Amino acid sequence: MSYKLRFVQHIRMDKVKEYLAIEKQFAELEQQYPEFPKGTRYMPVTGREPSNTLVWECNFETLEAAQNALAFLLNDTRHEALFDTQSAFILDSFAEIYKPFDA
Repeated sequence: MSYKLRFVQHIRMDKVKEYLAIEKQFAELEQQYPEFPKGTRYMPVTGREPSNTLVWECNFETLEAAQNALAFLLNDTRHEALFDTQSAFILDSFAEIYKPFDA
C-alpha cells in the first residue's frame, strides 16, 4: 500500500518568480542529501487550485514513513532556513496525507 504526502502552497501573485527561485533550492537539497524525500512539484494548469499554487508530493510505502517524512521536513534546519526566506511569499499552506482507495 502506498501513501501520498502533499504540501500545497498558495503564493502571492506578485512574488511567484521569487518563490520559484527559492523552490529550486529546495529541489537541490532533495537531490544533494539522500535523507530528504524526493518529491515531485506541480503547478495547476486547470482545476480547483489557482495558478499561483505549488503542490509538492511524494509516495511512501507506509503511513508511518509518510508521517516520519513530514516530521523530518518540519524539523530539518536546512529546510527550515530556506522556508523562513520563502514564507514571506506564501499566502497559506497545508499538508495532506492520502491513502489508497481499495474497493
